[in-house]
Amino acid sequence: MPKQSSDLCDCRLIHRRVVEEAIASSLEPNEIGTLAQIFKALADETRLKILWALENQEMCVCDLAAMLGLTESAVSHQLRLLRNLQLVSNRRDGVVLYYRLADKHVSQLIRITLKHLRD
Repeated sequence: MPKQSSDLCDCRLIHRRVVEEAIASSLEPNEIGTLAQIFKALADETRLKILWALENQEMCVCDLAAMLGLTESAVSHQLRLLRNLQLVSNRRDGVVLYYRLADKHVSQLIRITLKHLRD
């Protein structure tokens, strides 16, 4: 007798309408790829710490490096990745380059996930 899993149906039945609707509402391949890259970026503890620090204020690379106990080069590398994914943006003030969250959606994404974790 086959072993039953609580994650499987007890019979094999494909609901064609449900499958067709799921296919019709699928994300575009480029969207799913970029979405996966964003979630991969968020899966890194250092990048999450950077994003959380930028939640309330702009910070320069030097400040972020001091906060994280990392080299400025290491932090700059992480910020470049976050900037390329449009999660952070920057502005120059003289010789200092300040980073901030790109928009409120980045903050919302982190806060919603944190709420999910805490509930």
